[in-house]
Amino acid sequence: MTLLILIIVLALIFDYINGFHDAANAIATVVATKVLTPFQAVVWAAFFNFLAYWVFGFGVADTVAKTAHTMEINLVVILAGVIAAICWNLLTWWLGIPSSSSHTLIGGFAGAAVAHAIAVHGFSGYVGEDGATHYWYEIVSWYKAGKDGGMPSGVIIIIAFIVLAPLIGAIASYLISIWLLNASRKSIGPKIFTVALMIATIVFVWCLMKPYSEIDKPRFDSHFWSVAFDSHNIKWFLVAFIVLTVSAFCLIFSSLNLHQADAALKKMQLLSSAAFSLGHGGNDSQKVMGIIAAAVAVYINTNPGVHMDAWLDVVLPNDDLGIKGVMPSWIPLACYSAIAAGTLSGGWKIVKTMGSKITKVSSFEGVAAETAGALTLYFTEHLKIPVSTTHTITGSIIGVGLTKRVSAVRWGVTVSLIWAWILTIPISALLAGLVYFILSVFI
Repeated sequence: MTLLILIIVLALIFDYINGFHDAANAIATVVATKVLTPFQAVVWAAFFNFLAYWVFGFGVADTVAKTAHTMEINLVVILAGVIAAICWNLLTWWLGIPSSSSHTLIGGFAGAAVAHAIAVHGFSGYVGEDGATHYWYEIVSWYKAGKDGGMPSGVIIIIAFIVLAPLIGAIASYLISIWLLNASRKSIGPKIFTVALMIATIVFVWCLMKPYSEIDKPRFDSHFWSVAFDSHNIKWFLVAFIVLTVSAFCLIFSSLNLHQADAALKKMQLLSSAAFSLGHGGNDSQKVMGIIAAAVAVYINTNPGVHMDAWLDVVLPNDDLGIKGVMPSWIPLACYSAIAAGTLSGGWKIVKTMGSKITKVSSFEGVAAETAGALTLYFTEHLKIPVSTTHTITGSIIGVGLTKRVSAVRWGVTVSLIWAWILTIPISALLAGLVYFILSVFI
């Protein structure tokens, strides 16, 4: 039990470090455009990091918890993974490199699990409880097909989104920038497009709404408020609110003078940065929830018959067996509080890289980048894919830079960032494997 408590404490410390390491993701463009002071920006971001507690479910947490097969590992594996993730995060923060805290954690978890499998079984095959022959690399959940044709999961999918998340963010921010640029012209075409997009958004979100009869645990006695504040529905309400707000601005953009347009864009940056902070809190806090859930599951597996107190009564969901997940409320509350506190601590070296070194960012570009980043995070969270908020916002900033000209993006800085992204998972995995072998000597 002592080791389990230590893992939970270290996981929350990692969540705190994640907050100040990734603070730049949400505040870099707001600070760069001087919409808010650095202190105001971190308070703003931290508030919406914490507010995400009431918005998002636990789909990403479930994906992270199942990075490795919990029936085949021990607590030392998870401890080694968390320690390696903390070390890599602190190193990249010190160097001012906006690497992915998400991929650090997943790489550490997977690397320690592989080291454990090699230590226990070696490189040769072994017969598992199911009577089949297994190998050391199978301890990690590399790929699992989606249920009923849904989105597949596994480490390979997470690795794929190292490329896809920034690419989606870049494409989305590029298209939003083009949309805003055309909306500034005094012609009817962009306004027709904007009205059509508003109608399509309302229809799309309406079709995705979950009715009261399908809500497992209504939050209120009122049907209306239960539907409005269901974690599934509120996320799509936010998507609609973001798109409709930008659309409303586009309808009046051409009638504003330069000063009025800049003032309106700066106000919209508050909305876009808040939306991105919500996505950041919801995405990154869930990864730590997943690690804590996995630690509890491993503890139960390695101590059969143990009685768990109600505050540690965690159950991982299993769609194949029809088992619904159970997560004590203190775990998400602690995770969201830790990441919000970390965001309040800032991360100014990375703010400089994100806010000015990639490309020069104005209020116009800030709105486009943060809106694109937020929408990308909401959709990937819906698909239960733990993506990197760092990669997403970096791709979005590159996307808005491309609308000016290709040379507006400082590709030397960008290539350095991409190398950091590529190396994060393998270095974290190797570091976690080394930490596992060291810890195994003493534990």
